[in-house]
Amino acid sequence: MNNKRPDIIKEGAVEYRLGTLKGHRMVYDFDSILVYLEAKGKLMFGDAFEIYEADRDIIFRLCNYIIKDHVNCKKLGIDIHKGILLSGPVGCGKTSLMKLLKCIVPHQRPYLVVPSRNIVFGFNHVGYKTIEDYGMTQFFCFDDLGVEPIGRHYGKDCNVMGEIMLSRYDLFIQHHIKTHATTNLNAQELEERYGSRVRSRMRELFNLIAFDSASSDKRK
Repeated sequence: MNNKRPDIIKEGAVEYRLGTLKGHRMVYDFDSILVYLEAKGKLMFGDAFEIYEADRDIIFRLCNYIIKDHVNCKKLGIDIHKGILLSGPVGCGKTSLMKLLKCIVPHQRPYLVVPSRNIVFGFNHVGYKTIEDYGMTQFFCFDDLGVEPIGRHYGKDCNVMGEIMLSRYDLFIQHHIKTHATTNLNAQELEERYGSRVRSRMRELFNLIAFDSASSDKRK
């Protein structure tokens, strides 16, 4: 992948132009980004992958965030200093979009997409070191937040992702370290899962971008 020119990304023998360099300023073209995202999605997830017209508004918001378009983000009510909490029903494409989104900006610091349930399984095996490990300065996207099981280590229960959210909040406040997440839950369900203190921190950590609750399951 070509990291040196943000206007061109090379996948194999094919080059995709995402916009135009004007001096030191990159001017992105949204339709060109969509072409690249669909092509990259087919490479990552198979030929059945496609970008749906119904998702255009969501993708527009996500793209403006990731390219740090200050003007459009201000219009859209998005704070580029916060992370993204992408919510929506099962199968609407949240995880795929978050995996694809970072590919648009290979010159930026990437985030790792990690299933929340895998983090809990790690906690069950090694204990509280897992929480410490996710309190480091790496950028993460926690996938399927809120549906992971309660952690248990040596007979003691722990709301692992709730504890990690508190650690990530401290990192955000002290060092401007971003956290992203995807979830099937709404705000009330997240509060029931993690408590009001964590939910309050999540409001400061994240921009909420939500699919329509009627979005179709694309995996069917």
